[in-house]
Amino acid sequence: MARTKKKNGADAAPMTTSQMLGSLLKSARDIMRKDKGLNGDLDRLPLLTWIMFLKFLDDLEQQREEETALSGKKFKAAIEAPYRWRDWAADPQGITGDELLSFINAEEAVRADGKKGPGLFAYLRALSSSNGDNRRDVIATVFKGVDNRMKSGYLLRDIINKVGGIHFTSSDELHTLGALYESMLREMRDAAGDSGEFYTPRAVVRFMVEVTDPRLGETVLDPASGTGGFLVETYNHLEKQVKTVADRKRLQDETITGCEPKSLPYLLCQMNLLLHGLDAPQIDPGNALRFKLSEIGEKERVDVILTNPPFGGEEEKGIQGNFPEDRQTAETALLFLQLIMRKLKRQPTSVGRPARAAVVVPNGTLFGDGVCARIKEELLKDFNLHTIVRLPNGVFAPYTSIPTNILFFDRSCQTKEVWYYEQPLPDGRKNYTKTQPMQFEEFKGCMAWWTKREENDQAWRVSAKELRDANCNLDRKNPRSKVDFEHLPPDQLAEDILKKELRIAELMRKIKTTLGASA
Repeated sequence: MARTKKKNGADAAPMTTSQMLGSLLKSARDIMRKDKGLNGDLDRLPLLTWIMFLKFLDDLEQQREEETALSGKKFKAAIEAPYRWRDWAADPQGITGDELLSFINAEEAVRADGKKGPGLFAYLRALSSSNGDNRRDVIATVFKGVDNRMKSGYLLRDIINKVGGIHFTSSDELHTLGALYESMLREMRDAAGDSGEFYTPRAVVRFMVEVTDPRLGETVLDPASGTGGFLVETYNHLEKQVKTVADRKRLQDETITGCEPKSLPYLLCQMNLLLHGLDAPQIDPGNALRFKLSEIGEKERVDVILTNPPFGGEEEKGIQGNFPEDRQTAETALLFLQLIMRKLKRQPTSVGRPARAAVVVPNGTLFGDGVCARIKEELLKDFNLHTIVRLPNGVFAPYTSIPTNILFFDRSCQTKEVWYYEQPLPDGRKNYTKTQPMQFEEFKGCMAWWTKREENDQAWRVSAKELRDANCNLDRKNPRSKVDFEHLPPDQLAEDILKKELRIAELMRKIKTTLGASA
């Protein structure tokens, strides 16, 4: 078995292969299926996540403690004894059964050192960054949204022992575990059904990151992070640009931020980023829309925004009050679009590029009038809305069948023209499904066109003046494709149906007249 090396040259724990890690996680999930307190993957994945989270933290803390000792400095632990993983979980023969459940769940319990004190969750939820360690705030926020639903302390001990076999200090194992974790997230989202609001297909995420191309030195935000798909892909994209220790520090500390107010996606996002290599993810646990729009200044602005904000939702009046009177709406997607426009820096970024955004929006945003049209008018006037990619049907199946688009805009200048690109379905396909989702390779044609733009069967352009003259209706169909009724705006669709109905009535009158004449 391969072994990893510690920094002092000594052999560390044996490295776990991809196959062994997959088998280990499967065993843990099989054990969870036996517990009466858990119902499906929606319960199992959060439980496995918080257990892995604590093991991950302790591995990281032990590594940093060793490094700090070598430098002669004093180490400040984020989690103190006897609440560290090594104190109560590492020994396979350690506390179990009701004693273990009590230690985790109770407000006061007998700890691993034999003394009475706060239970594990009570201790973790009370942590604060008063000692200067921001990770303590993150830990407290994570565990305020977590409950232990397992009924059997013996089964819980078995799972803890399984997770104890994972070595989070090995970058190879982390890489493997990150991929396995993503597959578990997908399974959980499939189980979630209509809770799929925080799911964006990996192919779409990667395409948006590739063409937006964040550069090291730029700040990147996803104000609706969900489980962290955009942030993980951005981290992977930027990591390839790291060349020095200073680059690594900049990527770790000053580059990636997110916002996710729901406790479960927040926990999953933190873990997703940790597993992919971001040591202290900066994810705001509040609603990104809670700030007054007019009070967001230059220091709160960022260079790049990549996101798929929730659509179809409705925000409360208090949140709507944070927006200008003539732009207030309950539609979440439109509030997020305004936030994104406000959050983009007005000056070029540190690498000389304009601040830019890529945002997934439903079709309704393209043809909407009223408040929606006023927002789009600002988008055309104050931003360069250079590209709209129209995604094919079923990209978000099975969560929603609503047609969707990706808006790409930046702060370089006023919009002169908008390029449209209609992403085709693969030959012979009429839709995407859960078992046959969109693949990143399908974007190759669009990515080749991206830097050498010409009108063709998929791409066309419309001047900004024409769009403004049409009350900022951005819903322009491909002039070379067949009429797609799903992409027609409601007024055009109604007019088209009326014309056909009148034509049918006219034909029926002629038939009736002909029949009357021949009778």
